[in-house]
Amino acid sequence: MRGPKDRLLDMLDAITNIERYASKGRAAFEKDELIQNWFVHHLQIIGEAASKLDKSFHQSYSQISWAEIIAMRNILVHDYFGIDLEAVWEVVARDLPELKIHINEVINEL
Repeated sequence: MRGPKDRLLDMLDAITNIERYASKGRAAFEKDELIQNWFVHHLQIIGEAASKLDKSFHQSYSQISWAEIIAMRNILVHDYFGIDLEAVWEVVARDLPELKIHINEVINEL
């Protein structure tokens, strides 16, 4: 059975995978469908891993916006044809760096 640390490491791996292509910049993201799908796929992994952590874990580490992460995953999975690529880029550029910091802090506490 995968524990919380395993789930957090899954999230970090997905962030690292996104960062690899985010470093190419927004223009590359906007023109390359493969990069767009790469980001969506790894954001889904982040959300799925977050959803597998129990509510008490979420409450213990409330500095992370668990509900928003899981909601993003649900949108990406269930409303695939309605995905807003602008929103995807904003999450990658604005939210993932902070999430990465928080996840590393939590892992260090475990």
